[in-house]
Amino acid sequence: MSMNIEYLLETTATRKAAEAGRIEDQTVEGFATEKNPKFEVYADKAGELRFRLKASNGEIVAIGEGYKTKASCMNGIESVMKNAPEASIVDAE
Repeated sequence: MSMNIEYLLETTATRKAAEAGRIEDQTVEGFATEKNPKFEVYADKAGELRFRLKASNGEIVAIGEGYKTKASCMNGIESVMKNAPEASIVDAE
C-alpha cells in the first residue's frame, strides 16, 4: 500500500520542528517571537494551556491537549521533542 506523500512531508516537518526545539511562550506579556519551526504555548478559550507545533512554512502540524499548569504543558512539549524524532511512520489506513 502506498503512503500519501503529503502525510510523509508533514511527518518530516514535524520531526524537524521537534528537533529545533524553539518555544514561543505567548502567555507572557511581550513574549519574543521565535522563528519557525517552533512550539507555541498559549491559553485557549477555556483558560487551559496548550501548545501547537508549527513547521518551517508556518503550518500547524500538531496541537497538544489542554493542561491546567504551564509545567504540565512544558512536559508535553518535552515529550514530543524527545519522542517525535524517533517515532515510526505508520500508514494508519
